[in-house]
Amino acid sequence: MAEEAKNKKKHIVMVPIMAQGHIIPFLALARKIQHTAATTFTITIASTPLNIQHLKSALSSTSPNQIRLAELPFNSAQHGLPPNTENTEKLHFPQLVKFCHATLSLEAPLRSLISRITEEEGHPPLCIISDLFLGWVNKVANSVSTRNLTFTTCGAYGTLSYISIWSNLPHKKTHSDEFWVPGFPQNHRFHRTQLHRYLREADGTDDWSRFLIPQISHAMKSGGWICNTAEEIEPLGLQLLRKYLQLPVWAVGPLLPPPALRGSKHRSGKESSVTLEACMEWLDLKDENSVVYVSFGSQNTISASQMMALAEGLEKSERSFVWVIRPPVGFDIDGEFREEWLPKGFEEKMRDTKKGLLVQKWGPQLEILSHKSTGVFVSHCGWNSVLESLSNGVPMIGWPLAAEQMYNVKMLVEEMGVAVELTRTVETTICGDEVRKVIDMVTEKEGKGKEMKEKAKEIASHMRKAVTEKGEEKGSSVRAMDDLVMTILSPYSL
Repeated sequence: MAEEAKNKKKHIVMVPIMAQGHIIPFLALARKIQHTAATTFTITIASTPLNIQHLKSALSSTSPNQIRLAELPFNSAQHGLPPNTENTEKLHFPQLVKFCHATLSLEAPLRSLISRITEEEGHPPLCIISDLFLGWVNKVANSVSTRNLTFTTCGAYGTLSYISIWSNLPHKKTHSDEFWVPGFPQNHRFHRTQLHRYLREADGTDDWSRFLIPQISHAMKSGGWICNTAEEIEPLGLQLLRKYLQLPVWAVGPLLPPPALRGSKHRSGKESSVTLEACMEWLDLKDENSVVYVSFGSQNTISASQMMALAEGLEKSERSFVWVIRPPVGFDIDGEFREEWLPKGFEEKMRDTKKGLLVQKWGPQLEILSHKSTGVFVSHCGWNSVLESLSNGVPMIGWPLAAEQMYNVKMLVEEMGVAVELTRTVETTICGDEVRKVIDMVTEKEGKGKEMKEKAKEIASHMRKAVTEKGEEKGSSVRAMDDLVMTILSPYSL
């Protein structure tokens, strides 16, 4: 019997939601498990055909053959979405909820995949690791009596805020703009303006509620959660998340993208208007910690009036900047950029004075953040961007736009002291002077700017320690990964 268990094929199936910011951490987690385990796991990442194609091109030269890719058939047109829409990248926000509901159609193909694996190997996979937004996978795992773990690609504080607000809709139980969120200490208060419009309007019967509330509920019935963070950087968030879920939570981060996934050709075919070499040469000419880096992630943009104000503020600050710029809200985010969306002559003036580098569509973010000249990051504060910034000791100016970004900023400001918030969402009105004042404050060599920089450097050091594998002192994330692997290998019964 022991020999049979020893020879049993050790197979893990991973199911991310079809979004770049989720697929990349899932792949990083797969690599980490392979690297950690003394035993050899076969890991299958299951997604729709176009996402699998992108992953194949990224993995062809770098992946160990234990990472397999499996296609789950998906027809977006059947769900009222544009043809060949298989990830969130090109969707406008109102289409996202339709896309999320469409992911429920992956249940039957996933069941078929699990059946094939069970038939070929004589038993079901050891474990199915699924995305928080695909909570229904828990039902599939239970039906074949195998372990299901939930992977949240966000931090602990942001995850708890998001799942608790959606599950409990606490803002609906008060007329006050400030409210308490279950799972947080009573003295923690959230504000109505930290909720996306769809969440402010949610009542439990709307399209978003009908998708998210059941997915969160299913995910909370899994065997434990894996979190892309580290004990040292989110002690409060992890403590509160564990208490709320009453489940094991493994903090295995930071899971940063492997180099093969950082190049523009692997980002859904997006090409940058500036080469990596030209960008690095431009940064090399600047003083240490002097450059403001601006980017709102691969799926977000701001309004036309906000874009104009941001440009004016950057110019008034007289700081050098790199701005990854896309068309404003209401236009094709991947379309051509028009001069009229910026102050007259702005791009030309920035080019001539070498004050600003405008990069269209996509920029080499990790390389920019790790350059010694980069001093601050104006960001939407999506969790991947937060990790990339903090791992390089770069403080942030937060401009959250959607999802859990408002709660990430709340934590970065109130708990960590490494960020200030400029504004939130695309609905606000700002002026160039407000932008200039915040940039001045964060880039000053004394006072608040100095304090934020020191704290960001300290967190970068904690993050490095968390993933240290050498010597007797293993980092907390390495120990968590060891424990996760042992849990996956341990006997399981419902």
